[in-house]
Amino acid sequence: MNELMKILGQTGQSVTFDQIKIQLASSEQVRSWSYGEIKKPETINYRTFKPERDGLFCARIFGPIKDYECLCGKYKRMKFRGIVCEKCGVEVTLAKVRRERMGHIELASPVAHIWFLKSLPSRIATMLDLPLKDVEPVLYFEKFLVLDKGVCESDQIDSYKNGKKRDQYLLDEIRCEDLLDEYPDAGIDVGIGAEAIKRALSSYDWGIPNDQERELSLAAKEKGLPDPFDYDADVMEGDSEKTMMRKKLRKATSEAARKKLVKRLKLVEAFVESGSRPDWMIMDIVPVIPPELRPLVPLDGGRFATSDLNDLYRRVINRNNRLKRLIELRAPDIIVRNEKRMLQEAVDALFDNGRRGRAITGANKRPLKSLSDMLKGKQGRFRQNLLGKRVDYSGRSVIVVGPELKLHQCGLPKKMALELFKPFIYSKLEKYGHATTIKAAKRMVEKERPEVWDILEEVIREHPVMLNRAPTLHRLGIQAFEPTLIEGKAIQLHPLVCTAFNADFDGDQMAVHVPLSLEAQLEARVLMMSTNNILSPANGKPIIVPSQDIVLGLYYLSLEVPEYRETPDEAVIKDGKIVTAAPPAYSDVAEIESAMLSGSLKLHDKIRLRLPTIDAEGKSVRQTILTTPGRALIAQILPKHQAIPFSLVNKQLTKKNVSDVIDTVYRHCGQKEAVIFCDRLMGLGFRHAARAGISFGKDDMIIPEAKATLVGKTSEEVKEFEQQYQDGLITAGERYNKVVDAWSRCTDEVQAAMLKEISKQVIGKPTNSVWMMSHSGARGSPAQMKQLAGMRGLMVKPSGEIIEQPIIANFKEGLSVLDYFTSSHGARKGLADTALKTANSGYLTRRLVDVAQDCIIVEPDCGTERGLTVRAVMDSGEVVASLSERILGRTLSKDVIHPVTQDVILPRNTLIEEAEAELIEKAGVESVDIRSVLTCDSRVGICAHCYGRDLARGTPVNIGEAVGVIAAQSIGEPGTQLTMRTFHIGGAATRGAEQSMVEASRDGIVTIKNRNVVENSQKVLVVMSRNCEILLTDENGVERARYRVPYGARLMVSEGEAVTRTQKMAEWDPYTLPIITEQAGTVEYLDLIDSITLVERMDEVTGLSSKVVVDYKQAAKGVDLRPRLQLKDASGNVVKLANGNDARYFLSPDSILSVENGAEVNAGDVLARIPREGSKTRDITGGLPRVAELFEARRPKDHAIIAEGEGRIEFGKDYKSKRCVIVKNDDTGEETQYLIPKGKHVSVQEGDFVQKGDPLVDGPRVPHDILKVMGVEALSDYLVNEIQDVYRLQGVKINDKHIEVIVRQMLQKVEILEPGDSTYLIGETVDRIEYEGENQRLMENGDTPAKAMPVLQGITKASLQTQSFISAASFQETTRVLTDAATSGKVDTLNGLKENVIVGRLIPAGTGSVMNRLRSIAASQDRQRVGGASPKAVEDAAE
Repeated sequence: MNELMKILGQTGQSVTFDQIKIQLASSEQVRSWSYGEIKKPETINYRTFKPERDGLFCARIFGPIKDYECLCGKYKRMKFRGIVCEKCGVEVTLAKVRRERMGHIELASPVAHIWFLKSLPSRIATMLDLPLKDVEPVLYFEKFLVLDKGVCESDQIDSYKNGKKRDQYLLDEIRCEDLLDEYPDAGIDVGIGAEAIKRALSSYDWGIPNDQERELSLAAKEKGLPDPFDYDADVMEGDSEKTMMRKKLRKATSEAARKKLVKRLKLVEAFVESGSRPDWMIMDIVPVIPPELRPLVPLDGGRFATSDLNDLYRRVINRNNRLKRLIELRAPDIIVRNEKRMLQEAVDALFDNGRRGRAITGANKRPLKSLSDMLKGKQGRFRQNLLGKRVDYSGRSVIVVGPELKLHQCGLPKKMALELFKPFIYSKLEKYGHATTIKAAKRMVEKERPEVWDILEEVIREHPVMLNRAPTLHRLGIQAFEPTLIEGKAIQLHPLVCTAFNADFDGDQMAVHVPLSLEAQLEARVLMMSTNNILSPANGKPIIVPSQDIVLGLYYLSLEVPEYRETPDEAVIKDGKIVTAAPPAYSDVAEIESAMLSGSLKLHDKIRLRLPTIDAEGKSVRQTILTTPGRALIAQILPKHQAIPFSLVNKQLTKKNVSDVIDTVYRHCGQKEAVIFCDRLMGLGFRHAARAGISFGKDDMIIPEAKATLVGKTSEEVKEFEQQYQDGLITAGERYNKVVDAWSRCTDEVQAAMLKEISKQVIGKPTNSVWMMSHSGARGSPAQMKQLAGMRGLMVKPSGEIIEQPIIANFKEGLSVLDYFTSSHGARKGLADTALKTANSGYLTRRLVDVAQDCIIVEPDCGTERGLTVRAVMDSGEVVASLSERILGRTLSKDVIHPVTQDVILPRNTLIEEAEAELIEKAGVESVDIRSVLTCDSRVGICAHCYGRDLARGTPVNIGEAVGVIAAQSIGEPGTQLTMRTFHIGGAATRGAEQSMVEASRDGIVTIKNRNVVENSQKVLVVMSRNCEILLTDENGVERARYRVPYGARLMVSEGEAVTRTQKMAEWDPYTLPIITEQAGTVEYLDLIDSITLVERMDEVTGLSSKVVVDYKQAAKGVDLRPRLQLKDASGNVVKLANGNDARYFLSPDSILSVENGAEVNAGDVLARIPREGSKTRDITGGLPRVAELFEARRPKDHAIIAEGEGRIEFGKDYKSKRCVIVKNDDTGEETQYLIPKGKHVSVQEGDFVQKGDPLVDGPRVPHDILKVMGVEALSDYLVNEIQDVYRLQGVKINDKHIEVIVRQMLQKVEILEPGDSTYLIGETVDRIEYEGENQRLMENGDTPAKAMPVLQGITKASLQTQSFISAASFQETTRVLTDAATSGKVDTLNGLKENVIVGRLIPAGTGSVMNRLRSIAASQDRQRVGGASPKAVEDAAE
């Protein structure tokens, strides 16, 4: 039996491996892989259909066509296994060896490998230290390369190593012949083609042993002799290229020369370390891939379809054979050279068609697919076959709603189930004796005999199936259910899981997959069952939430209508006043139900109910509660638990409230109770939504009476702005902004009035149904209702500008033709955007997954002391994200101290659950230090403490959890909900009115930070500080809100003043930046010369002029004009400011002067103003592009310039197109210069004091600058907040830790500042882990460690530079990544998920990580047992 198994078993042995290395192949290696040389271009004989001998499909080389049968038919059957037929030369073996055996083509002339030539930076050119444009003409036989000038005296010629000029070492044919004739005995050595390049590459001493030397050194090693070719020995190092370059690098003076040297040195070192010789980049031999991988398929009609590779190989063979003949015939040089060039081009096309010159096309003018194209792109080997495979046992169908299903069930059509579970059914039929053979079983199933259905029921019982809806944007897009058999052909889906799948029942389709093995079934049940995925991994909130009609039903059920009595008899007279009778009392829900059936009680009446509840001790008590019958029905299905009081549902249940109820139930009663509760809730919701009979009528849309007056008032305002513009008080841009603002505000007011009107509850009238739908969260938003019954408002042009004429009508009143025309513009853009958005969002997700895929939880605790400081997120005084919300589920990195009592509330390393978060919030702690993924010290992956809670389960995260992929999915999945821009609800503009004042968001006491004010002539205080803030504190002095107040604002409150909510504290003009004087005096113009730096601009419309400063082009040499104003006192001296500087005000271009030369001004007056309109009408990048911009770490267009240290501002000498701003530190006297383009407005004045990180020029900040100046924590803060802002705007909740995981991956590299005793080079970017390991090694040896600073990389760049080349190659730029990996002989340690999927192993996450751990323990035990340790010691060591 064993013998038979041996024979039938696999021919190839499977081996386990831990890493994969990629390297250049030498000609010897290619020959050793090959089973024979291919000499003819023929494929098969078109008569006999047998492969031609020595052709591309030769059976002698590649193996037999049929299993165990030689070509001529002499040997057939197993018994001749392994015999080589003497007649046709074919080995008798399995036909599948034709998928494994390779051949080769011996080339008549060497050929350069196009990847190493054309993939930038060109490896061949770099190694030769020549530009690519000099190497190409040599390879393609246009120019000769001088390899050695011999003893020739002429300076017209020099070797490529020493030649300074291009025409010294590159000669065309005529010059070459002339020179050789002129100096016949000088020993000039010239070459052309790949041979020349190969000789050039071999002429260097790289310090890499060649093949013979390798064999000799191996032989020496075996005999125990010293290695004769030890290249690490200093003797050999003396003059190798590497040593010479190191010497040159030490002497290098210019930065450019250094960079060039570093590039080449790194490449040389990569070659030396990998042991590949650079001349292997030139090939003497081309490998031929196995024929089954480039098949020839017969079509009907006697024609054949062939893989493009066969055509490409055929061209190479043809040209190669022709070249051999020409060489044999001693053909003229020019012909041979031409043939060699054609051979080079044929091999280029085979490896990478179209990389150089025109792509070679087939018969149908389509470019042929070369070997590179087989790997590249979505259809290439990596993404099509290795990362995405088709699976069997799957089906798909339309989905319909299954309201009577339980949460863990799905309805599977009988026909589909029969097909999917066939093998199981066959086996059961045989087992129970219904059928004796598989064939009989097959027949029974085909006839659909009754016993088949019974067996199907049994097979399906407790065998989960997986449902998937494309696009699978996060892991909840595939979930497991227990199937129940149904009639019909559609799959039934439980309504509550629709949110997770993002499914609706308008024709969506879903796929069904069957997990076959026991392990797969177990994983499906434990990890993927819908009941085990109640919480969303993105934010930890329930994702199994009711939506649409269920929400509406529950909302209706929990409605409370105002008191309403028909007859006054029921009133009770008490003390002469009429008092309404107390609501009727009921003892339990059954009583209520019977009363409702009899009609004496309505669903929304007020009643008193005696309800059994559980108190804090867990005892059952009855308490009387004022409620409505509807709410009592909901309370009946609540689980009995002390933490779940009746007050939880004794309120109006909107979608958010229902979600909170489910959350509370899940947290306190566990998963099982929560699932049962959800199912009951769904039943209740559907039942009452149907009973409520809520409809949608024309009269439900109520147009507010106030609309006409509001619109009239705004029209008047707009006329006023128009008048101001005509009078020259404001510019055209300001007018536009003010008009848009006025209409924005009007639209908002109309909307508010409409909502107020529609939500009014009138006694005796039912609640407005449109309001119910919107308010409950079932369908529709206030913005949509605004368009139905308010006014449509401002529309947007596709360019993003707002059309200043709003649509005053709404849909109920109907649009005029003009309105329709105005709105069609933006609406169409919305549709076009949606299509773009899906693709963009998908691509963002793909990049995120790729960058974070190897982030896995690897250990419980890395032991770091570091962390991030977290505060509540405030936006103009409103709490956007509370502290408790942000720290929930995180681990403390420092003890939390009570701000008043100074006691330790919670020690470090505590995981913050809901209770702890509440404790911290109650104590009034302002900021908490938490551990973060960004500061985790684990070498590979992340530790569980730094990550905190697993959001999808509400427990501490398990080891092996793939948190990187979860983070990527959580950020990418809502991507489709983000806008491509900041607008759109049917094209309506949503740019709110500009902020022009600060109102108190609560009562409190005012504290003003950085208060620097002057009183102007109207006795108003004007803020002169650049970073003034108003803080509101409560009676305990705890800060509750803070507001930024810009320079030039009018302050309306004083220090210590008590303010009430909505009180105005400061206001300013949002459209201009003023320049304000601090002192009184007389204005003097300096360098403001008419028609050079100052022009009168006339407004065509109003005919009024204003004085504008312009950017002068340098009039004459040496004239340094710096337009500015200065103040003089009565005696003609320059006024001094409080800080001791002169009162001078520099003016940037486009400033509009507000004062005449020689005018008297008072403190606080505006001297000039800079219009801001440009920046505001342009659309701020919002939505998806903004998220992508942040993750790609791109530099924004008009970015801010920030101060790298603190100090006072001085203005230096101006340059032609730049202004020089100097920040001088008073303590150290250090000066830092910043050159700022003249067009930009410098936001600081001379003498201002700036802190580190303050902007000198306004604009969006550059993440790289923040990292450099402020460090990692500030950067993470900035990125997290900016990204969260975009998502918050759309109402999407994502936990901060997901963004932190991605930012950690963006900070994987460091840039070397000082190499110390390491082998690093200055300016080299190194992996952080590698750098830390190297430094540790250096310090252990007592050497100087290297110094480096973190580098921020965009996600695409970070993915392409991961440690794993397999992962990078399967992401983008496949050829470039593989070229790079091959030259440096990279080793992939298979740490991430992608690499493991590609090589076909279990991923090292989840259940796969357990297998990996067991495997490594077993291996270490084996090693120790071999070493003879006791079993007990082995166990301990493994632990």
